[in-house]
Amino acid sequence: MGKKNPTTNMDTVEEDLHDAGAEPRQKKTHHIVENIRDVAILVGVDTGKSAAKLSASESLEELARLCETLGVTVADKLIQKRERIHPGTYIGKGKLEELVDMVNTHEANTVICDDEITQRQQGNLEKALGEEIVVMDRTALILDIFALHATTREGKLQVELATLQYELPRLRGKWTHLEKEKLGGGVGFRFGMGESQLEADRRLARRRIGELSDMLKKVEAERKVQRGRRERSGIYRVALAGYTNAGKSTLLNALTHSDVLVYDKLFATLDATTREMELPSKRKVTVTDTVGFISKLPHELVQAFKSTLEEVCEADLLLDICDGSSDQIAEQIESVAQVLEEIDAQTNDNLLVINKSDLIDPGRREELTAAYPEAVFVSALTGDGLLKLKERIEEICVASQPPVRVLIPFDRGDLVQLAYDAASVSEESFTEEGTLMIVQAKQPVISRLEEFIVT
Repeated sequence: MGKKNPTTNMDTVEEDLHDAGAEPRQKKTHHIVENIRDVAILVGVDTGKSAAKLSASESLEELARLCETLGVTVADKLIQKRERIHPGTYIGKGKLEELVDMVNTHEANTVICDDEITQRQQGNLEKALGEEIVVMDRTALILDIFALHATTREGKLQVELATLQYELPRLRGKWTHLEKEKLGGGVGFRFGMGESQLEADRRLARRRIGELSDMLKKVEAERKVQRGRRERSGIYRVALAGYTNAGKSTLLNALTHSDVLVYDKLFATLDATTREMELPSKRKVTVTDTVGFISKLPHELVQAFKSTLEEVCEADLLLDICDGSSDQIAEQIESVAQVLEEIDAQTNDNLLVINKSDLIDPGRREELTAAYPEAVFVSALTGDGLLKLKERIEEICVASQPPVRVLIPFDRGDLVQLAYDAASVSEESFTEEGTLMIVQAKQPVISRLEEFIVT
């Protein structure tokens, strides 16, 4: 038998539950990572005009994969076709009654909406479903996943900032723990004269947001110093971007012979990881992997991770990695393009890389080749296509740099080594004066060779 919810008046659930002056209710946080035994019902609205390219059913399938990443069991899914999302309850009255029945039948304790919902919508859904049912949205779920996977200090700061920015307009008197946990303890703390619990929580949240922003500015400054060092070294920089779980970390390992941890989970990688790769000419470049993208990626996360994502913006070449085995490859490419546009990473040289080629049947590969003629097919798992990918990277690298003729004295072997490490050498010969080379490199390297340039 399904558990019974408290009696609810379905005719009044569209009323605003949080009128001015109402006492804020105490309720457990929306986060579910502390209880991975959750049983969830997924709910979506198909308006036919979503900014996401995935259909409503495809988007719910992706939402189910996000749940799987947290160990949450998806008991059922509900989709309603409407011209627009209901402003009070997300779905209409009839579907809401159906949702209540689903929750009872499956003994679910969580309802997850596929779109970001307002405080009003969340409160009204909770009133209809029962106080013990946690109502959350896709953004909250993704924030939980990021919180679970953040391991570095920077990653944890970024996730906490994004969570606070998301929660601030949804506060309902449930964050007094910030005073103790985040703001140095509760000793001496008192509400101001006439200050409500909710006002105090908002003030604490804003204060913590300010502290986190300041800390992340310092981290961003350190990251800029590191990027400046790499820029001055003249090393050509390649960045991996792409949909989450497209195999970016596996590809990084395959290209650079590294051992970055790889998991078959969404958003397994949050922190930027940079490794060195050798091209066919022996020239060395860096390859950076960072957080993956997804349809409806929360704006708060894009902003919080902006300093990390600047590794993508400032790369010389951007590899857009997509999962060739996915039926939604076009939609994934579009979703990645939207995020890249949001972080102003549209000026890079760009190369589409279709990964997991070992899982693509010949007919499908022909279709993809016709649709994306410039793409390179690889399998990071088997190594198929990796040499061709390195060759294409080198072609793009060389094409962006004009050739320079240098005559390096024999006693400057360090500069010959520099040319081979950080430049592409197309010709080399020896004269009485030294080593004659034709090189193509970034400006910092050319500057170090400048006094030996000959015509």
